[in-house]
Amino acid sequence: MLKPFSELRERLLRAGVAPRHVRRYLGELADHFDDLRTEEERAGLSRTDAESAALNRLGGIDALARAMISQRQFQSLSARAAWAAFAITPVILLTMAYLVAGFILVTGWALFLPGSETPFVPVRGFAAIYFGVGRWIYFYAPVLIGWAIGLLAARQRSRAIWPAVGLLLIACIGGTTAVHTARTTSTSVGIGHFSGTSGSVHMDLANGAQLHNSLAGLPHVLLILALTAMPYLIWQLLWRFRHARSVSA
Repeated sequence: MLKPFSELRERLLRAGVAPRHVRRYLGELADHFDDLRTEEERAGLSRTDAESAALNRLGGIDALARAMISQRQFQSLSARAAWAAFAITPVILLTMAYLVAGFILVTGWALFLPGSETPFVPVRGFAAIYFGVGRWIYFYAPVLIGWAIGLLAARQRSRAIWPAVGLLLIACIGGTTAVHTARTTSTSVGIGHFSGTSGSVHMDLANGAQLHNSLAGLPHVLLILALTAMPYLIWQLLWRFRHARSVSA
């Protein structure tokens, strides 16, 4: 990609233009640039002079950038409502993941361990796979959602404040959510609470007194925060390195 187009790409992304619109716009400009360069070369200019003339005919970077930035329909959701993209949506996704994990736990309890006082006992065969899926969702959903936050923020050159808020929220929820089980004969299902013929499963955040007295959830919170923040920081460093190389080139 030509250096002016690289600069334009970064300017559009930092201004909040959605990556898919940036790719389409630069693709159209590249095609138009090739046509103009061919015309200038046919007129007798060298390749270098033809490229300079073609870029001048396209217009300056400022004008090309304004043409996209001024149109709000090309703005990404993370630019128009960063709080929703990086804070609200990830929390909703994590809540849904925990609901799925809770549903798997209570249904597995009823199907495979109907006489057991707790679902947390050794199992084999298909039961181990079934419970394993729910366990995998419960433990790894915060990390995967955190990675998605970091990837989206790095890809769209978002400011760090809202991605940081989202990563912190996910780490706090993932690190302090506790699972409680009890025997019951109820068949009701509620938000964060699942009941079946064998027992009930309830998920909630550890209360403040528990965290203050034992700090039981703090290591887990810090672990999730480190696992999710590290890829985002690496992506940021790689992007800065590549951008610095393209500018120097």
